[in-house]
Amino acid sequence: MFDYESLKLIWWLIIGVLLIGFAVTDGMDMGVGGLLPFVAKDDTERRVVINTIAAHWDGNQVWLITAGASLFAAWPMVYATAFSGFYFAMMLTLFCLFLRPLGFDYRSKIDSPKWRYNWDKALFVGSMVPTLVFGIAFGNLLQGVPFNFDEFMRVTYTGSFFALFNPFALLSGVVSVSMVLMHGGTWLSMRTDEHVAARSAKAAQIFAAVLVVSFSLAGLMIATSIDGFIIQSTIDPFALAQPTTKVVTTATGAWLNNFNAHPVLWLLPTTGIVMAIIAGLLARFKPGGLAFTASALSIAGVIFTMGVSMFPFVMPSSSTPNHSLTLWDAVSSEGTLNLMLMVVAVFLPIILCYTIWCYSKMWRTVTRSEIENNNHSSY
Repeated sequence: MFDYESLKLIWWLIIGVLLIGFAVTDGMDMGVGGLLPFVAKDDTERRVVINTIAAHWDGNQVWLITAGASLFAAWPMVYATAFSGFYFAMMLTLFCLFLRPLGFDYRSKIDSPKWRYNWDKALFVGSMVPTLVFGIAFGNLLQGVPFNFDEFMRVTYTGSFFALFNPFALLSGVVSVSMVLMHGGTWLSMRTDEHVAARSAKAAQIFAAVLVVSFSLAGLMIATSIDGFIIQSTIDPFALAQPTTKVVTTATGAWLNNFNAHPVLWLLPTTGIVMAIIAGLLARFKPGGLAFTASALSIAGVIFTMGVSMFPFVMPSSSTPNHSLTLWDAVSSEGTLNLMLMVVAVFLPIILCYTIWCYSKMWRTVTRSEIENNNHSSY
């Protein structure tokens, strides 16, 4: 259907779109979980907050599953290497994600303030820890991960769990957390009323400002103190996967090379910053759809900025740069990519249609009176 070079580029774009879909949909309900203790002052208000995402949070997980499955099938070396390097971080993330369905389902099973309060804390942890870990993981990707392959292509990770928590990675974690909290705030200001909506709008403004500052500071560090990776040898985009034969060097600020070579790409980080400012400015205005849209565009700008800055690298190696994984040499076979593309062409539109249908059918402003009148059927 497509030649091998085109397929490699198409799958780089598809995985980027799936990650944005995950960040916009699941990031929204994770942001709501993170804001739960701060924008709701009593149990009824907390139930108002939870019921804004009650019909959507589990459907949003489809984007995470689809992105993970696509990563496994399209870039199996990246999948295997990432699990070797980030094993403890991945397990921590999974255990925290388990708290979310448990919290949603069990919170209202017992009519006890202490029981509900403890499950609210579980929802907060299950929402914020994965968000922070994702940001820290992407921060480490930009600095390179210490791994190498032996002659049998077996990967060895030479780093440690605590080395992942370096200053730039922690700053990337702040970018990730502020991004989803801004998004969750614009969602709640749109779907609630009175005091919860006002507090959510204020939270969206605060975290939009934090996102602008932290994202700009991360860009400054990338330009002045973070080494980027450069392929020095000739790449054959039609060759089979063999990630250890190329020549790679590093240089401070090299992650900006793609932007300098194609200035139109500067629109991506500009979108990430400008749309966050607009989301913050519009958060207080009802009905709030424009603020939420601006927040979603800001997320897309931030994620695409990272993808383009690293292009064509997917997982660079800080210990053995020549063994870095790129979209050219870490992919599945041409037949696998073609087959998966046909599957995605069928199921991705179905996921999009299901998501739009679900949101349109369940759309309403959740109020205190609705919760009080449906005490036994609401979350």
